Amino acid sequence: MKNSEMLIPLIAYLFFVFGVAYYAYRQRASGSFLSEYFVGNRSMSGFVLAMTTAATYLSASSFIGGPGAAYKYGLGWVLLAMIQVPAVLLALGGLGKKFALLARRYQAVTVNDLLFARYQNKWIVWFASLALILSFFAMMTVQFIGAGRLFETTFGISYQSAILIFALTVGIYTFIGGFRAVVLTDTIQGMVMVIGTLLLLGGVIYALDGITPAMETLEKINPQLLEPYGIDERPLDFTYMTSFWVLVCFALVGLPQLAVRGMAYKNSRSLHQALVIGTAAVFILVLGMHLAGVLGRAVVPDLKVPDQVIPTLMLQVLPPMAAGIFLAAPIAAIMSSIDSLLIQSSSTLIKDLYLAWKPEAVHEEAKLKRFSTITTLLITVLLVVAAFDPPDMLIWLNLLSLGGLESTFLWVIVLGVYWKKANAIGALSSMVLGLSSYIIIHTFKLSPFGFHAIVPAVLLSLIAFLIGNLFGKNDRL
Repeated sequence: MKNSEMLIPLIAYLFFVFGVAYYAYRQRASGSFLSEYFVGNRSMSGFVLAMTTAATYLSASSFIGGPGAAYKYGLGWVLLAMIQVPAVLLALGGLGKKFALLARRYQAVTVNDLLFARYQNKWIVWFASLALILSFFAMMTVQFIGAGRLFETTFGISYQSAILIFALTVGIYTFIGGFRAVVLTDTIQGMVMVIGTLLLLGGVIYALDGITPAMETLEKINPQLLEPYGIDERPLDFTYMTSFWVLVCFALVGLPQLAVRGMAYKNSRSLHQALVIGTAAVFILVLGMHLAGVLGRAVVPDLKVPDQVIPTLMLQVLPPMAAGIFLAAPIAAIMSSIDSLLIQSSSTLIKDLYLAWKPEAVHEEAKLKRFSTITTLLITVLLVVAAFDPPDMLIWLNLLSLGGLESTFLWVIVLGVYWKKANAIGALSSMVLGLSSYIIIHTFKLSPFGFHAIVPAVLLSLIAFLIGNLFGKNDRL
C-alpha cells in the first residue's frame, strides 16, 4: 500500500468516530429505542444541528463529483455551485420550527409519520416509502463510489477492496449508535470538512504560486475555463442555472433527510443558531472545494477521470501528514451523508412499513433492535454490489436521485404544512405525477425549453396537487 504515512491521522479519526458510536449506543440503551435510535430523543443543540444538516447535504458529490465538474468545466461551475449556499437556510428556516412542533405533538420519528398524521392516508406513506428507498439507495451508491475512488487513488488499493473497507466502517458505526451517533459524528465530520477544505485550497494556491499564475495557466489550457458561462461542451446559460437553482437550492425544502433534522433539535434558540452556522459552513465548503477543483486543472491538466482531481491534488500539494488530515474531510463528507441515509432507510422499513403492518410489535424492542441491525447490514451489502461498476462522473447520478426525491416530496411537505385545505388526493396525485414525470423526462432526455427535468417535474407536481385537491376532503392537522 502506498502513502502509508497518511493512514495515521485517518485511523485516529476513524477510532474517534467509533468511540462516538459507542457513546451513542450507551445513551440508546437507557431510553426508548424508537425515539433514541431514529431522532436522538430530539436533543440537538444549534451547533450540532447546523453541522449535521450541512454535512448531510454536502456529500461525495460536493467533495468528489462537484470539484470534478469544476475541473472539467471551469470557473463557471464554481459560480453555479454557489447557488446552493442558502440550502441550510431554506431547509431549516422554511420548515424547521413547524416540523418540530408537529413532530412533538404527534410523537413522530420519521417524515412519513408526519405525512400520515397530516393526510390520514396509508397510500401516501407506502408511495413515499418506495420513493425514499429507491432514491436513497441511488444516493448511497454515489457515496460508496466516491469512497472507492478516494481510497483507490490515494492508497493504490483496488477499487473493490476500497468499497469493502468503507462498507465495513460505516455500516458498523451506524447500526451501533443510531441517529445520535449519526448527528454527533456529523458534527465532528463537518468540522473536519471545513479544516480539510481550507488546507487543500491553501496547498493548491501555494503550489501554483498564487491565484494570478493559476489563472494564466488555465487560460493557456482553454480560455473558456475562465468564462462565467462555462465551455461550449456544457454552456451554463440561464435555463441551466435556473434548473440547477431549483435542483440544489429551492427544492431542498422537500428533501426528507434534511426535513427530519427539523424534528430532532432541542429548542428555538438551537434552530436560530443553526441557520447562521450552517450557512457559513456550506459557504466555506462549496466555494473552497469547487475552487480547488478548477485550480487543480492548472496543477494536473490531463486527468482522464475528473472525479480523481481532489485525491490527486491531495497527493501532489500536501505533505503526507497534512494529506492524511485532509483525507478525513472527503471521507467525513461521504460518511456523514451515507449514515444519515442509512438510518432513514432503516426507519422507513422498520417504522413506516413493518410497524404499520404489525403495530403490536412497537412494544417488542428486542425484535425492533434486531430488525434494525439486520436491515442496515442488508442495505450495506446491496450497496457494495451496486457500487462495483461505477460511472465516470458521480455528480450526474447524485443529481438524478436528488431530483427524484424533490419532485416527489416538495409540495406534499410544504403545502401539507402551510396550506390548511391540502388533502390526501392532492398529495398523492402530486407524488405520483412528480416522480413519474421526472423519470420519464430524464430517461428520454427531454428538455422542455432547455430546462433540466426537475423544473417541469416540480411544476407538474404542483399542478397535480392543485387539481387533485379539488376532489378530496380536507384532512387538516
